[in-house]
Amino acid sequence: MDGRRMFELAERLAIAKSRQDIPAALEVLHPDMVLETPAFGTRAQGLAENQRILARFFKSFPDYHVTLDGRANCPDTLVCWGTARMTMTGDRFGAVPNGRRAELSVFIAFAFRDDKIAYERFVFDLSELCAQSGVSTDAVRRKLFGEATQAA
Repeated sequence: MDGRRMFELAERLAIAKSRQDIPAALEVLHPDMVLETPAFGTRAQGLAENQRILARFFKSFPDYHVTLDGRANCPDTLVCWGTARMTMTGDRFGAVPNGRRAELSVFIAFAFRDDKIAYERFVFDLSELCAQSGVSTDAVRRKLFGEATQAA
């Protein structure tokens, strides 16, 4: 797949997610799609699981918006970088946020199969999200990863 097509699919996904339009997001995903978000320790595989995890993400970040500012690719992989803006809501992460919108650098790696996105690894700094949202990184990490994270 050429770089233009890969970026076209990634941009369609970014636009759909920025609109919290889950059906439009699912249209560009391969049936075996794997979404990894290391900051949250999550991995979703398949369309049904991706639909569920996106719905949960948009409930926690109802104003999520991402811009893709740059990209690089090789024949089977696309890497994009940009900015995500989002306001943490609720207490899903074990702390009550301040209600301010966070602005974070993001890096996203994509792989493709059958003219669809088959893999996405969404990387951002959890500590920066927590700092801008007025919550303790330690508290959020305990909620996401359990007490074992405190042993380090």
